Amino acid sequence: FYTFGNILSLTSTCFLMGPLNQLKKMFAPTRLIATLLMLLFMTLALLSALLWNNVALTVLFCILEFLALTWYSISYIPYARTAIKNAVSACVG
Repeated sequence: FYTFGNILSLTSTCFLMGPLNQLKKMFAPTRLIATLLMLLFMTLALLSALLWNNVALTVLFCILEFLALTWYSISYIPYARTAIKNAVSACVG
């Protein structure tokens, strides 16, 4: 249900800006990796839940999906990814 909700939220933005404009923005070079990871983890979460019936993998892929979707979402905020990278590096290093 979590993945289906994320799919619905992505399609709702297609309603706001149009599907072609949404696809252009999703696959822009600045967010291509984030988009591909998000779509990969959505697919893997659905496969692990519906076909493989593996709860542990489903939870893992949902967590990774959340992180990928968060990274994708903040790519629309100017300089947000740079600020997060700097904050994490300051905490870690």
